[in-house]
Amino acid sequence: MFDQDNHEREAKRRFSRRTLLVGAGQMAGLSVLGWRLFQLQVVNHGRYAPLADENRISLQALAPKRGRILDRNGLVLADNEEHFRATLTPGLAGDVAHILSLFRRIVPLQHDELEKLVRRAKKQSRNTSILIATDLSFEQVAEINLFAPRLPGIATQTAWRRKYRQGPATGHVVGYVGNVERVGLDDDAVMRLPGMKTGKSGIEAGMEKQLRGQGGTIKIEVDAHGHAVRDLESQEPKEGRDVVLTIDAALQKRILDRLMRERRASCVVLDVTSGEVVVMASVPGFDPGDVAEGISNESWQRLVNAEDKPLLNRAIAGQYPPGSTFKLVTALAALQKGYADPDEHISCQGTYDLADHSYRCWKRTGHGAVGFRQAVKESCDVYFYEMAKRLGIDALAEMARKLGLGMVYPCGLPQQKAGVIPDGDWKRAQTNTSWLGGETVLAGIGQGYVLATPLQLAVMTARVATGRAVVPALERGGQQGRAFEFPALDIDERNLQAVRDAMVAAVNEDGGTGVKAALGDAQSIVAGKTGTSQVSQASSDSAQDALTWEERDHALFVAFVPASKPRFAISAIIEHGGGGGATAAPFVRDCIEAVLEAFPQHGQQG
Repeated sequence: MFDQDNHEREAKRRFSRRTLLVGAGQMAGLSVLGWRLFQLQVVNHGRYAPLADENRISLQALAPKRGRILDRNGLVLADNEEHFRATLTPGLAGDVAHILSLFRRIVPLQHDELEKLVRRAKKQSRNTSILIATDLSFEQVAEINLFAPRLPGIATQTAWRRKYRQGPATGHVVGYVGNVERVGLDDDAVMRLPGMKTGKSGIEAGMEKQLRGQGGTIKIEVDAHGHAVRDLESQEPKEGRDVVLTIDAALQKRILDRLMRERRASCVVLDVTSGEVVVMASVPGFDPGDVAEGISNESWQRLVNAEDKPLLNRAIAGQYPPGSTFKLVTALAALQKGYADPDEHISCQGTYDLADHSYRCWKRTGHGAVGFRQAVKESCDVYFYEMAKRLGIDALAEMARKLGLGMVYPCGLPQQKAGVIPDGDWKRAQTNTSWLGGETVLAGIGQGYVLATPLQLAVMTARVATGRAVVPALERGGQQGRAFEFPALDIDERNLQAVRDAMVAAVNEDGGTGVKAALGDAQSIVAGKTGTSQVSQASSDSAQDALTWEERDHALFVAFVPASKPRFAISAIIEHGGGGGATAAPFVRDCIEAVLEAFPQHGQQG
């Protein structure tokens, strides 16, 4: 009996110990679990709460509406057109190829388009949407939304498409938008949105940040399968601001129509008092709408590789030897340095000898004894050879830069070329050789290494006309609506006036090379300078009409009007147009007539 009692007491002790051990283990486990929960929910709350929200909340960027581009009179050049489109998020679609095959029953897709979309979906992040269709009809949108449960990952959206209202007339200035090719880490999130466009050329590119605006965001609560449950909050995108250009679109079209008689040409009209670019025309041109709305690779390659380069804005990126228009630089530099005396005459017999080389004057029989005024009026090469020799290349380069050559301007156009204003340092950097005296005399008449754009030549002319450091502007605003004066150039006013008087003579007196630019009696007096830029050796030995088009000289002309109270500066270049006096001068006359009709209040001679 006692043995049985001992056995029962031992069994109870063993049970109590086991119960205690199990209870202690459970307590330890619950303590560890409780600590872990406390650690997750309290200690590391700041770390894990956002991660949980990321699983629950989808943050999406909203694209802003792009700002419009208008001309100086409020005419719309570029705006936005609403349309419907469809996107696909691969991570929500599952079998992308299958979902797209179902989508094709509503919106036709070519087989190669479908394969391209499938490949793209595999390459990129599965949570990044891709654009699969645009220009959907209302009926197609309704059908896609009706069958949404069978088309997971596909969503319809309202989007904006760029519309260019004036076509080729303002294509080079306005530019065009295209797909975003690369996105940097610091770029706006909207740049990653499917179908997002960014400026590629012209004002669209140069003022991209202002036109694009700021993207918005929307927070969407999603379930475990990534399906939207509800919108939590949103921040509306900020629309890009409108840009009002200085261009007069109607005037530009009129001048462009006249310019299109030529194969390749450019013209710039500048308001000398404000720097506003009233006209910037370049032919041949292109319609930015054809490019922005989607162009096939074959068509794009034809456009890029076209012989006449229609995508090139010759006004800012066409670099030409300025020819005799550069003599305005040489004339001012010679007067400023004291090397040109208005009473001094230099003999021109048709050639100018320097070292062992002879340089021709355009007039083979020579001009005889030539003074300063006659040299500018009749564009005597020999006179300016001598002035360039006296000055040296550094003094020529200094005056050229003072008149705005050899630089780009902060006017919203990113594809400008700086041209070339050479000097000894430039040549050593380019060719590792020393500057030669013969190169100086060629530079003095705008040949040799010297290159300039039509915009630069218009700025040069405006600075001669005003004596001030005129800077071109393409957006109305900063200088509009208030008194504004550019800083004065460090050039003696008497020297500037001597050059202006000679330019008046070149257009309005018998024997002047620019007489074809003169307006009729009782109209504003034009001051101008012709230029002929040699592009082949053959042109120095033959008449222009005896040469092939490619062998003919470029024709240039610069002018300002009215002569006594300058308001507009004009430059024109006609590629392979022959002599500047024969082709560029009459074009500029027509251009001036159009400008003065558009701005009659500025057409009166002061």
